[in-house]
Amino acid sequence: LKPIMPIILFTCILNLFFIHGEGDPLVKLGFITIYAEGINTSVFMTVRIVFLIVGMSLLTYTTSPIALTDAIERLLSPLKKLHFPVHELAMMMTIALRFIPTLIEETDKIMSAQKARGANLDTGGLVKKAKALIPVLIPLFVSAFKRANELALAMECRCYRGGEGRTRMKQLKFGARDIVATVVMAVMFTLIILMNIYVAVPGI
Repeated sequence: LKPIMPIILFTCILNLFFIHGEGDPLVKLGFITIYAEGINTSVFMTVRIVFLIVGMSLLTYTTSPIALTDAIERLLSPLKKLHFPVHELAMMMTIALRFIPTLIEETDKIMSAQKARGANLDTGGLVKKAKALIPVLIPLFVSAFKRANELALAMECRCYRGGEGRTRMKQLKFGARDIVATVVMAVMFTLIILMNIYVAVPGI
């Protein structure tokens, strides 16, 4: 979680200071005003981001890109009747999910390299920290574009042509474990929707 700490801190500060409630503030120091609603929103958003990153990391680390593409394509297969490019969409989603942990790891490496060169990324105000991230973002974007270009060349060298004429070595079948997983996910999504309806969290 260390590479995403700046994002978590920025989200916490943003919600903490800019979410205002109806009652009396808990903290009031000059122009800084903190309400209970701001604290609740900060905690809620932090937990959401952490769960999102951890869930994506677990998914990409435990599932191969081919299996993930086949699963997404299978779920979206009804859209093929509407001439929707399901395979291409599934491939893009899989590549995006697969690259998230890689980019996080690359960010950590770049930040460590910048600190080894004497860059100060942890001290100063919010504006100073934002300016200090510029030397990190530029090589990160360069590395991401380079990886994307290499991936495109590799796919072209393997004669990738989308879903046209593609065969599968392993055919997916919907078994008992898939039914259990689907029911569990459906219950979780239902609980999340009910919480969003009946648990009032300002700003969400």
